[in-house]
Amino acid sequence: MSEAERTAERFRTYATVDATLAADLRAARPKRVALQVPAGLVRDAHLLAAQLGRDAGTDVVVVARPCFGACDFPTPDEVPGAEALVVLGHAPIPNVPLTLPTYFVEMRHPGGSAKALAQQVDAAGLPARLGLVASVQHLDLVAPLAEALGATGRTVRYGLGDRRLAYAAQALGCNYTGAEAIAGDVDAFLFVGTGRFHPLGLAFAVDRPVYALDPLQGTLDPPLDRGALIRKRQLLVASVREARRWGILVSTFPGQHRAGMARSMRERAAAHGREAEIILSGRIDPRDLEGRDLEAYVSTACPRIALDDAALYPRPVLTPPEFLMALGELPLEPYRFDTYH
Repeated sequence: MSEAERTAERFRTYATVDATLAADLRAARPKRVALQVPAGLVRDAHLLAAQLGRDAGTDVVVVARPCFGACDFPTPDEVPGAEALVVLGHAPIPNVPLTLPTYFVEMRHPGGSAKALAQQVDAAGLPARLGLVASVQHLDLVAPLAEALGATGRTVRYGLGDRRLAYAAQALGCNYTGAEAIAGDVDAFLFVGTGRFHPLGLAFAVDRPVYALDPLQGTLDPPLDRGALIRKRQLLVASVREARRWGILVSTFPGQHRAGMARSMRERAAAHGREAEIILSGRIDPRDLEGRDLEAYVSTACPRIALDDAALYPRPVLTPPEFLMALGELPLEPYRFDTYH
C-alpha cells in the first residue's frame, strides 16, 4: 500500500459539510458517527448533526467537549460505540495518530476580495517584503492575496512547515515552522484570519512584526509589541527561579501528549535539587490545580495554556523552554517558542 493510500485510510478532508462528505460516510457505513465542533460552532452543532445523519443515513451524536484543534479530538472512551469521527473547523495534523477513521471538515471561507484587502494593506504602509500565514479557514485566500500584494510592488512569501502542518502558510497554535522557514527573507508577517490567538503565537515564534488581517471584518491590526510580550514572560520566569516544588502538566489528548518531555523536565528539576510531580489530565483545567502544595507549573500541553490563559491559573505556568530558563539551563535571550514537531 502506498503512503497516499495509507493516508487516505487515516483521514479525509473536506472544505465544508456537503454531499461529498455524506456520500463518503454512506460508503463507509459506520453505525454511529461522533461529531465534534469548535466552541464557535456549538450553537449549530445539533442542526448539523441532524442534517448529516439524514444525508449520510447513519446515527450522528454530538461530542459535548468542543475542540481547539486536531490535537484534542475525543478518544474512543469519550465516544463509545462510534465507528467514525467528523471534526469541524480544523485540518488534520499528519503526524498525530488517529484512533478512529476521521473526516476533517475545514470550513474553508476565503473572506473578502483579495484585491481590496491588498489595497488596504498597501494603504497602511506595510513593509515591502511580507510573509503570509493563515488559519486553515482562510488558506484559500493566501495565493490570490499574495498575487494582489505583488501587484502593489511587494515581495510576498509563504513557507511549508514541518511534518505537523498539512499545508503551506498554515498556522497552528503550537507550530509556526512554515513562518520560521522564511523569517530571514521577510521584513514582517501578515496573519490572515480571525482572533488573537494565532497572531500572538506567531509573535512569540518569529522575530518580525506581526500584522493581523481579518478578511471577514476587513480590519487590519497593527503589530503586537513582541518586546513587551517577551519581557512579561521573562519577568514571570525570573519570579519562579527559586521555586522548589513544581507540577508538570501532561495532557492525555493524542496530539498534545508529551510524556517523554514531562519525564525529561522532571529529571532536569531533580538535577537542580527541585521537586517535581507529573499531573495527568485531558483538558488542563485551572480548577483542578487549586489547593495543591506547589509553587509553579510547567505545561507540556498546548502552549496557549501558559501564554494565553496564564491569568486563569492559581500559580505561574511556564512552557518547557521557559522552565529551562528558570533552571538556568537556557538564557533568557533569545526567547524560544515551545514548538511541537
